[in-house]
Amino acid sequence: MKNCDPSKYLIRDMTASDWKSVSRIYQKAMDTNNATFQVTSPTWEEFDIAHTQNCRYVILHEDIIIGWVALTPVSKRPVYAGVAEVSIYIDDAFKGMGVGYTLLTYLIEKSEQEGYWTLQSGIFPENLASIRLHEKCGFRLVGCREKVGKDQFGVWRDSFFMEKRSRVV
Repeated sequence: MKNCDPSKYLIRDMTASDWKSVSRIYQKAMDTNNATFQVTSPTWEEFDIAHTQNCRYVILHEDIIIGWVALTPVSKRPVYAGVAEVSIYIDDAFKGMGVGYTLLTYLIEKSEQEGYWTLQSGIFPENLASIRLHEKCGFRLVGCREKVGKDQFGVWRDSFFMEKRSRVV
């Protein structure tokens, strides 16, 4: 890991005015074809509807957004109200500096305060950095969903299914 000083970062709630920076980071990750099945960044309105209203944050370094994290409900059924899928993306220039760890551990703490008991992530097996980050933050590999979807080039891709169960909620 490169030099990391978490005191140099500020984490705050994501707002609509952050969308240009958030969307840029998201689109760069999509362009790698190794982060998500999503091909183009949604509008703010689409993002806002799809994600929980709580537990969406940006991380800043010197007033510049360098990453973001948000939760998506896994179901509308009340029994699953405490289960959500994690999306986390870090600007390329700040990868390997502890930004992802700082942001994901913050999300975990805040999500537990909000009553979430299970966080889950779907990660391409080739995305070793994301797998390691999730493991470091207490997620475990539950399984591999084989050929769960086609990527932007029409290639069937596997997805590792990882989860973290709260010890608090």
